Amino acid sequence: MNVLVIGSGGREHALCWKIKQSPKVKRLYCAPGNGGIARIAECVGIAADDVQGLLQFALSKKIDLTIVGPEASLVAGVVDIFVQKGLKIFGPSQAASQLEGSKVFAKEFMQRRHIPTAVYKVFNDPALAVTYLQQAKFPLVVKADGIAAGKGVYVCADIKAAKKAIEEIMVQKIFAVAGDRIVIEECLQGPEVSLLAVCDGKHFLVLPTSQDHKRIFDDDLGPNTGGMGAFSPSPLVTVEVLDQIIARIIEPTIRGMYQEGNPFKGVLFAGLMLTSDGPKALEFNVRFGDPETQSILPRLQSDIVELFLAACDGRLHEIKVKWDESSCVCIVIASGGYPGKYQNGFVINGLDGVKEEDAVVFHAGTKNDGGTLVTNGGRVLSVVSLGRNLEAAAVKAYNNVSKIEFDHMFFRRDIAVKIGK
Repeated sequence: MNVLVIGSGGREHALCWKIKQSPKVKRLYCAPGNGGIARIAECVGIAADDVQGLLQFALSKKIDLTIVGPEASLVAGVVDIFVQKGLKIFGPSQAASQLEGSKVFAKEFMQRRHIPTAVYKVFNDPALAVTYLQQAKFPLVVKADGIAAGKGVYVCADIKAAKKAIEEIMVQKIFAVAGDRIVIEECLQGPEVSLLAVCDGKHFLVLPTSQDHKRIFDDDLGPNTGGMGAFSPSPLVTVEVLDQIIARIIEPTIRGMYQEGNPFKGVLFAGLMLTSDGPKALEFNVRFGDPETQSILPRLQSDIVELFLAACDGRLHEIKVKWDESSCVCIVIASGGYPGKYQNGFVINGLDGVKEEDAVVFHAGTKNDGGTLVTNGGRVLSVVSLGRNLEAAAVKAYNNVSKIEFDHMFFRRDIAVKIGK
């Protein structure tokens, strides 16, 4: 088979790494890819949201299966256009992608389908939103409606912080049109976990649980990021809690999307809060999470291409997937200054010191500059290790992080240390 992966981050490197292990794969391409992906796949210079460029490439190379990484490609309708041309592609339609593309759509859908979530209000006028704050209970959460690279969510302790969030999103337009509308919702309390499910429109297969660390600094301090590390499984999700999540959130979502005429095919990513009233949905993503994917795929023992094909063909209920019982910890190494301003172009050293039996390094923001690997993004690398438990996996991962060097590199030192956070 000829396989194309769309995207350029650590998630896409993890996907390419696992896809490469399939005996079904003859040629593997990635658009646009990165410095690490180029070592295992043929990278092509087509942007992830260049739908027509991707289509022409897939047709010219006789691509048998395409896997979509980033949400921007999905929201742009890449799946619909590929399907119209008879190409097999793993991911939700443009209509189904609204679950992530619009937080207003997602909240209204959850309300219709009686899926437990935070109480919310929608605003398209910043003045009305500020007026509402006078009667609101704090803390609360302000969210940009559209996609914002994981940075459009503000947890506000007081009215001053909430006003600042509204100003940045709706007036300064730091997320452009994604901030035309906002959601203001109650701030749910409890530990946050993630659950991903591969879906074929009617059936779904739940992947192992994972837990992300969104804040930039240790102890979950500082602004939100795209994710500074993750681990799998989450010990907070017991069998009982998992059953509740599936029954109250995952299954009603898949059933509801099907009944409303937008069957969901692809990966449904549920961001969840384990509250005293049970699990509640914070938000949905419509693709593999980053860095959750890096902590889940190393545990997959089955052929991932078989899984993708079953989802595309509507036969997920016919296959079984095997998982490694080991724990997995992913540490993200970022550029100093991220998620704010940072510099690119610093030489990355020490990767040769990381042995495959100890860790896998997935590249996110890297590129080859005249044969030298340099930084090229906010989140640069993910160092991932397996262990008999989370503590052992974390020790192994951090030992390997210590072998890597580049100017102004930064990483959290508490990933998988405080499990309840």
